[in-house]
Amino acid sequence: MARTTIPLDTGWIFKQAEDESSGYLPVSQFPTNIHLDLLAHGLIQDPYLSTNENDVQWIGEKSWAYKTHFKTPNTHLSTAILKFHGLDTFATVFLNGKQILESDNMFVPRTVTVTDKLMIDGDNELLIVFESAFLKGKKIVEKYPKHHWGCWNGDPSRLAVRKAQYHYGWDWGPVMLTCGPWRPVELELYDARISYISTTATVSDDLKSAELTADVHVDGKSTHVLFEITRGAFRVAKEMIRVESKKITATFRVQNPELWFPARYGKQPLYELKATLLTDGNCQDSLCKRFGFRKVEVVRRELDDSPGSSFFFRINNIPIFCGGSDWIPADCFIPRLKPQDYREWVQFAAKNNHDMLRVWGGGIYEEQAFYEACDEFGLLVWQDFLFACGNYPAHPEFLESVKEEAESNIKALKHHPCIVIWAGNNEDYQYRESEGLDYDPDDKDTQSWLKGSFPARYIYEKLLVEITRDLIPETFYHFGSPWGGKDTRDPTVGDIHQWSIWHGGERYQDFGKLSGRFVSEFGMQALPDVKTIDSFLPAKSHDRYAQSLTLDFHNKASGHEEKLSAYLTSNLRYTFDPLEKYIYSTQLMQAECLATAYRLWKREWKGPNREYCGGALVWQLNDCWPVTSWAIADYYRRPKLASYAIKRELSSITIGMARIVEEIPEDQYTRVFIKKVHKVQLWATNLTLQRQVVDVVVKAWNVLTGEEIFSQTVSQYLVLEENRTTEIQELLLPRGGKDFEEGIDVVLAAYLLEQGHRLARCVNWFEPLKYVPLQDANGIKLELSENRKEIHVSAAKPVKGVALETDDMILEDNCIDLVPGETVTVGVQKCGKTWDRDRIRLRFLGQS
Repeated sequence: MARTTIPLDTGWIFKQAEDESSGYLPVSQFPTNIHLDLLAHGLIQDPYLSTNENDVQWIGEKSWAYKTHFKTPNTHLSTAILKFHGLDTFATVFLNGKQILESDNMFVPRTVTVTDKLMIDGDNELLIVFESAFLKGKKIVEKYPKHHWGCWNGDPSRLAVRKAQYHYGWDWGPVMLTCGPWRPVELELYDARISYISTTATVSDDLKSAELTADVHVDGKSTHVLFEITRGAFRVAKEMIRVESKKITATFRVQNPELWFPARYGKQPLYELKATLLTDGNCQDSLCKRFGFRKVEVVRRELDDSPGSSFFFRINNIPIFCGGSDWIPADCFIPRLKPQDYREWVQFAAKNNHDMLRVWGGGIYEEQAFYEACDEFGLLVWQDFLFACGNYPAHPEFLESVKEEAESNIKALKHHPCIVIWAGNNEDYQYRESEGLDYDPDDKDTQSWLKGSFPARYIYEKLLVEITRDLIPETFYHFGSPWGGKDTRDPTVGDIHQWSIWHGGERYQDFGKLSGRFVSEFGMQALPDVKTIDSFLPAKSHDRYAQSLTLDFHNKASGHEEKLSAYLTSNLRYTFDPLEKYIYSTQLMQAECLATAYRLWKREWKGPNREYCGGALVWQLNDCWPVTSWAIADYYRRPKLASYAIKRELSSITIGMARIVEEIPEDQYTRVFIKKVHKVQLWATNLTLQRQVVDVVVKAWNVLTGEEIFSQTVSQYLVLEENRTTEIQELLLPRGGKDFEEGIDVVLAAYLLEQGHRLARCVNWFEPLKYVPLQDANGIKLELSENRKEIHVSAAKPVKGVALETDDMILEDNCIDLVPGETVTVGVQKCGKTWDRDRIRLRFLGQS
């Protein structure tokens, strides 16, 4: 008989374990966690609303019991096991009154053989008791008083607990110390089974052949394993191997494989490996894995005319500039996320021209649905191991738990072609530097690391090195993020987290001076969509204003009001009232900031041996609850204006402009007699794999009058070499009116044209924008195309940051700069049944 798997997903009930007086209640769903169940029964208010987070903190300091009953199947299969795919976190499991398991790691699936423990007649009782992870963590801290327990974000006791670290609260998330069976529980019966399939896919240097090594691990007695590789309906390879040990290995060579590419560079063909376990020709079990053939390298080599070394990804021999985002868990309560939620998030990133998502180290090893979507949409994944912003211990029990965690999750995820790098942690080396903890790069005695004040070095530089070398030797392992040269701030080696903007208070116009070989974090805050804000405000709220207690509560960043106000004040004329206008101001400022970063860092992608910046990942793509944060789309996947600006900057072909001022003193002594020459630098980035021949047109207008003051084809038949940036030229800034200096009243637009067809545009304003004499441009025109799939937008005078706000349309572009004589077309993905110009609300900078 074949293996049988029975989901144990019905009949579950729960209660507070310490409360003998209360009875059990049915769970709201399964898998589940305690907050979802209490919420479903009205025992707590929605912790995402108002300041209700404060009222649910008691939950994390109680123990909770989950129980169900199931019948023993009537079968002759010889072995029965219980599989717990995820228990959060300190869980003791009882079957029919007897303890069968203790688990202390949220990220490790557990399997228990229960063949002789099942009831022959009647129901089996399965009970799981979850102790408070917070209180358990506190006791572990007491057990190791010599360790330097310290971290950024959350209580330091989180470092002792292998639980999602963001549950302890972060500077964008609430404290939600939940627990429960957060992934499925199953009863499995078999005579023989495949417990695990491992695949290693490699591609030759010339890309003309590939090799797949498949390892199948077998439990029980069987005679053969049948391996089959298919691509759609086509069978690529087939082999039958006799079972002579628990591990059976097959190696397949494939000529001219269909290669998996990142989205903009090719298709994403996926193969399937099926292993069938046979005994005398009868199927006992089968498992499938989807995989892709691709050649991945992280290129670190010397650069022309610059210190340090490169850090970029080369996929199938193609250097890739990785523009994308950092990913955090999409909810505080993971069990309520569905596969479709992951698919829509990944699709959102892909539609915004992302090449990469980085799975951040303070969350979870994501659900298979996330990686499957990245495989299908062609997004590269940077995967952190789950350590973040602290000094983790390294006592023997902890090391053993980490080893088990790393091995089980690598095995579960290694077949995904999207995963191209594993990193040891997030910002733990930065925390070490900030605290002055022990670190001697010349000390190679790994045992001595365990005795120092930064023992987690042993995890990142030995334990995970050995595990990744054994299990995924074909995938690059990075000690941490950031990690590089003489320290984590070294912009010439490895990756950096660039927080001189926001945390450091520097001007975002200076992003060009703040580059790195790979920038894996940077960001700027903005408020979420007004509908999202209204979703967490109390009914008939008096808190519906920018500086209210509730809005302040829904921003967890330290000093957020001062930082956000400082950047707004430095760059825009803004007001707090009405709230919608303030939201627009923060989102416009975030859009300008992040677009500037991508534009200037892509400029540093200059071709072979000049890959001065190999990628930029914005912090962050998403939120785990409705909040003001650095996300470019809020909890409900409502895009902020920055998502559109990033989409434009990450297009395959772009043109960029920057204003510079050259100061020429009359002599070497003067501080007064200095001539200022205002110039405009032009460059274009071509991320396609073909040369492009273009004309470059530059125009300029007076902001106040809309008069065109400059129009010229500054370059004809310009060759843009493939996959790099080309510097075009410098121009003198056209002069505007007599009443303004520095070109404050001049707006420029540059275009790349191919045989008259526009490939790219860029509009450039004087900065900071607060100095520009903006007007209330009532002359904006909107027209909907007959097929209702396009909106045409134009204006008689230059207008900055036109935002189209609608209730029943999904737009492909937004936050648009308009200039006279030009119509911008905005694609409409979805349109309501009726069209009325008045149903689209307009916002723009300078609007009264």
